Amino acid sequence: MLTAAVGAVPGGAARPGQQQMATAIEQSVRSREHLLVQAGTGTGKSLAYLAPALTVDGPVVVSTATLALQSQLVDHDLPRLADAVEPVLGRRPTFAVLKGRHHYLCLARLENSTEDEPEDTLFDTPTRGGGGTKWLGEAGRLGKQIQRLRDWAMETATGDRDELDPGVDDQSWRLVSMPARECVGAARCPYGAECFAEASRARAREADVVVTNHSLLAVDMLAGRHIVPPHKLLIVDEAHELADRVSSAAQAELIPELIDRAARRTRPLVDPELAEGLVAAGDALAVGLTEAPAGRITGGLPAPLREACTLLDAATRGALEKIGDVKADDPDPVRKQQAKAVLDELSKTAQRLLEEADHDVAWVEKPEGPVGRRALVVAPLSVAGTLATHLYDERTVVATSATLALGGRFDTVARALGLELPTSSPPAPSAAASAMATKSRGTAAGTAPSGAASRPAPAGAGDRPGPVDSGPGWRSLDVGSPFDYARQGILYVAAHLPRPSASGLPAAAGEELLALVGALGGRTLGLFSSRRAALQAAELLRARTDLPILLQGEEALPLLVRRFREDRASCLFGVMSLWQGVDVPGDACQLVVIDRLPFPRPDEPLAAARAAAVDSAGGSGFASVSVPIAAVRLAQGVGRLIRSVQDKGVVAVLDSRLETARGYGAFLRRSLPPFWYTTRPDIARGALERLGRD
Repeated sequence: MLTAAVGAVPGGAARPGQQQMATAIEQSVRSREHLLVQAGTGTGKSLAYLAPALTVDGPVVVSTATLALQSQLVDHDLPRLADAVEPVLGRRPTFAVLKGRHHYLCLARLENSTEDEPEDTLFDTPTRGGGGTKWLGEAGRLGKQIQRLRDWAMETATGDRDELDPGVDDQSWRLVSMPARECVGAARCPYGAECFAEASRARAREADVVVTNHSLLAVDMLAGRHIVPPHKLLIVDEAHELADRVSSAAQAELIPELIDRAARRTRPLVDPELAEGLVAAGDALAVGLTEAPAGRITGGLPAPLREACTLLDAATRGALEKIGDVKADDPDPVRKQQAKAVLDELSKTAQRLLEEADHDVAWVEKPEGPVGRRALVVAPLSVAGTLATHLYDERTVVATSATLALGGRFDTVARALGLELPTSSPPAPSAAASAMATKSRGTAAGTAPSGAASRPAPAGAGDRPGPVDSGPGWRSLDVGSPFDYARQGILYVAAHLPRPSASGLPAAAGEELLALVGALGGRTLGLFSSRRAALQAAELLRARTDLPILLQGEEALPLLVRRFREDRASCLFGVMSLWQGVDVPGDACQLVVIDRLPFPRPDEPLAAARAAAVDSAGGSGFASVSVPIAAVRLAQGVGRLIRSVQDKGVVAVLDSRLETARGYGAFLRRSLPPFWYTTRPDIARGALERLGRD
């Protein structure tokens, strides 16, 4: 059944890893055993999980990391598979997409958008400069976009923002969309019968396959699982991102401008002194944020911030009590619910910050310059318990990604996803066990002479498909990749460079970058640890070469990526968003340069707090928190090189620690695809020169 389904899809010829994955999912559904599957690039994992999903009796939910992946499944993969399996199943499977409520046009907000416009404009642009003329220009621009949305509302069947072409900016969309917390519900809304968001949920309840995203899945778990339709099988694609999305969904923040907005909305509904209490709390928060340094808060809230939270708690409680319940016969239930929702969220966040619970982390966010967002933020120290409680109950979960077996094992990711490990589980590999394999791996892309590498490639996950780890109620599988990494690519570590210290691009690393890019003549994706390093690299290459250098931030990213694909001589340099979001198969990208190992920065509050918690418990926060984060990021970045069976090239890591750090260096190398490995710069440059002549 599965082979016939996959083989019938145009371009969907079954691959061994794909078949292995599909069969394992089918077995997990029967046994009700959760499954972790590492599937390397090129496996065809979408078809591998969609085909068995269509054999499940009852609805199946697929969650993706981004709306782009969500759209790919709904617009491309599922229609092709549905056509292919219709003769096999005797019917055409149905599917639907489910997004958060704010992705849909709200007719109630649209009706009041003109009235809301001045208030929300003042809120959304507080840092863009004063002056009535500028505000009027903003209001005029918003008015034109709102009119476009009014016209579109008369013709759209779904109200889905992604179908609006050309689109509108975020500021305009906020005026016509409704966050879930502010919605009064279909029964009390005058437009409930016509609600686009409710219609999308109704379609999802009737579909065989529902495609959603991690953010909505996280909200669903935290809200008691009443948003996503009941289902027996949940497939989590790009599962390495799920824990972070749940952390984001459980995060809350206080922003002075948001409190000011709540005061404006509340003023017509409460006594003047209650509204003034909100204004005073917002002012106190603004002062407290100005005085407090950016970064994680330890040892309790500073007195000014504690005072601001206390004032806000009292003001929001008083306002909520005065407003009372939203009733069906209220003259304007939407506005009343919006005010209550904002007040309720502010109240809960203030109380959460005042409690200073051990399981929460608080920090202050500030812009680098004089203008920008200032916020007091609180987030859970860990979400593993939340996932253990809410992710797996009453459904089988299949979690898949190209980066799940960190250091060659699944236990790190399993812990992060709330899966219980067996009590007899072996410890993480020691430094001695982390030593690289000694068997020969052959030459990369035919470009390096036999035996020329300083040592063979590390043993990679792709070498040993099959179960790797398991625990109570779950098992794991690594199906490898169809790519011959050892012959298609080289992993070059510049072990001769000094250990990186100061931020930015060290001079020696810059010279190494110049030599590598010059040997190939462009075709380089530069992945940098900071904007400063990326800018320094771009300036260096522009000053000393004639190559077109594209720098993230100078133009829209989709335009930069398109130019990079089209111009073989170009180089594209950028920061973390490029490490996962760029797919450039072919000879337009044959060199990926990574300036340093992507450990979390010391000022990343959550990572620092989690590492400190491990340290205080007697463990190593660096090994347990920082190294796994770096492993996932590094694997994602390295994965930009080989995107098809024809691709060839070099990954160059300009951080000597990947070779010289005995413990974590080996762990990180084992988390990467099994490229042919060398630390010799002449080997890397020679391979690039030969590729440059092709």
